[in-house]
Amino acid sequence: MEAVIILNQQEVEALLDLDQLVQALAPAMADLSAGRVSMPQRVAALVQEQQGLLGVMPVYLPSSQTLAVKLVSVFPGNAGSGRPTHQAVVLVFDAANGAPLALLDGTYLTAARTAAGSALATQLLARPEADVLAIVGTGVQARAHARAIPRVRPVREIRILGRDPEKAGQLTTEISEGQGIPARAVASFQEAAAGAGVICAATHASQPVVLGRWLEPGTHVNSVGLHPNGRELDDETILKSLVVVEQRAAALTHLSGGANDLTWPIRDGLISEAHIRAEVGELVAGTRQGRTSPEQITLYKSVGVAVQDAVAAQLVLDAARKGF
Repeated sequence: MEAVIILNQQEVEALLDLDQLVQALAPAMADLSAGRVSMPQRVAALVQEQQGLLGVMPVYLPSSQTLAVKLVSVFPGNAGSGRPTHQAVVLVFDAANGAPLALLDGTYLTAARTAAGSALATQLLARPEADVLAIVGTGVQARAHARAIPRVRPVREIRILGRDPEKAGQLTTEISEGQGIPARAVASFQEAAAGAGVICAATHASQPVVLGRWLEPGTHVNSVGLHPNGRELDDETILKSLVVVEQRAAALTHLSGGANDLTWPIRDGLISEAHIRAEVGELVAGTRQGRTSPEQITLYKSVGVAVQDAVAAQLVLDAARKGF
């Protein structure tokens, strides 16, 4: 019997190529939209007293013969404590016989695949000349998006908006020194959004931090934030945007609270489900149209889907096997 490969966070980070991940996500998302993937909706145990949850995300991707499941805990209260808000493990099984093949730390993998998903959406939806990136948030996902988005657009400036000015300043220093892209902290969303071609919201905000009245024509917004009892996008942002999601069914589930940004306006009668214009995979396959003009505001609302984890885990496992 083949020994189970066990990889810790540092090993996963060393083995996962972010550019390769962005590229590999495209056909996988097309498979998802075309119904060629077995991916039941996630199941979550809610930890109400902590406003947290434990999610279970199984998937089978026939194109790569990847059979995997992610167990992920989301505890927004961890923000600022030194412990990640998202913590996870990913199990990969042999699709031929069901034998377990690998156990991967999923914390970095989750951050990387989420940002890679936003990078793919940015590649498909943002104006080609978009060169100013605004990031709302200062945590793990903010850092991941600062690394991912410049891979698909010619970013010359990154702006950081956070609740804690000290953390925002630290992140700008990391980006400027580590990536060589000028970065600066800003004091308001209005300042962050002015002239920004791409805005990435990566928060656990319970109240909207992305405000539609400040979005300029042509802006593309990526929103990956999650709060079981809140949202990071206001109604005006939803109303004025062309909305794209990973999968309609996942975006519209009430279970995890990840798409309150969409389900609450639907509940309130402001929009219908038809306001979700397309899935990422439909844009990849060309069966749905994305941006139709340079002035259009586009929005990618991500709740995270298991296909993304499976693609990332398979890349890590393949790289690990080459090294063993």
